[in-house]
Amino acid sequence: MIKFSVYLKPRIRFLDVCNVEPFLTRAQVVQYRKLHKKSISVKERDRIKGILMLNKGYNFEEIAEVLIMDEDSIRRWYNLYLEEGIESLSVNNYKGSDPFLSSEKQVQFANFMDQHIFLTAKEACNYVLKIYKVEYTTKGMTNLLGRMGFVYEKPKAIPGKADRKEQEKFIRKYNRLRRKNGKGDKIYFMDGAHPLHNPILQYGWIKKGEEKYIETNTGRNRLNINGVYDVEEKKVIAREDESVNAQSTVKLLTQLLFRQQKGKLYVILDNARYYRSEFVKEFLKENTRIKFIFLPPYSPNLNLIERIWKFVKKKVAYNKYYEEFSVFRKKFLYRLNNLETFEKELETLMTEKFQLFPT
Repeated sequence: MIKFSVYLKPRIRFLDVCNVEPFLTRAQVVQYRKLHKKSISVKERDRIKGILMLNKGYNFEEIAEVLIMDEDSIRRWYNLYLEEGIESLSVNNYKGSDPFLSSEKQVQFANFMDQHIFLTAKEACNYVLKIYKVEYTTKGMTNLLGRMGFVYEKPKAIPGKADRKEQEKFIRKYNRLRRKNGKGDKIYFMDGAHPLHNPILQYGWIKKGEEKYIETNTGRNRLNINGVYDVEEKKVIAREDESVNAQSTVKLLTQLLFRQQKGKLYVILDNARYYRSEFVKEFLKENTRIKFIFLPPYSPNLNLIERIWKFVKKKVAYNKYYEEFSVFRKKFLYRLNNLETFEKELETLMTEKFQLFPT
């Protein structure tokens, strides 16, 4: 019979004799536990842990074994704590370690970052050095920002004159319309789109140390598309015209009337001048089944078909070059007319959840 020798790690035996008597108040224990929980530094957490264990009656040898440290380090922490308090144990202040921001200062820095965007990690390094007198390398700052939950992304533009209260008012009105919508009635979101015959440059994975070039076109060739998004059927009805104006709008509305023989057509749209033109108003007087509902000014975020335009542009124009306008046009219209091939992607995109601006 083969016999196996098994090594079992012995349990830690805590000694009865303690080096330090309890020295923390209950309030201090609560405070230090919170500091321990907030800290993202392993070193800082270990030092706080050591102080709390000493207060509990553990001796230096026991703490060193639990934290896998040497006893001298534990003694240094304790002596430093007695002389200068808990702040002296932060990784920013502890002598002999690399200087880093303490947890408290990281919170302050994160709050500043929420309101300001640094273009580079170097700019963040300069700010931290100026305000906190702590020096980081570019790589060190990149790692710090990552641990703090920041990523390097391009911000999204929003209209500066957007009125949040008016947007909230529209959403309440829209929800009432959805609840009370009569049988045979339909809701459409209308908008015009003008995709340019040019690549839309976006971030992408490029081999380190190399530069990636994408050709662009001269001139200003573009498509002119007027369309609506059918909320119930989750479909887009669109037409291409020489221009998006009052005349092309009436043509699209006529197309909708032919498609929907009964019920009201609630058309939600922005405040483009041609939608309010006399030509369109006269058409609406003769076709009373169509009801216009205007969005609040500067609120493209409330127009569902805007998401469709952006989605198709992403599929067709992001980092893609088409030498001939005819090829670009064909590609864009094909994607627009075959959206069912992206059903899964659009399922999460085309929800009736609206983002409000400003947030």
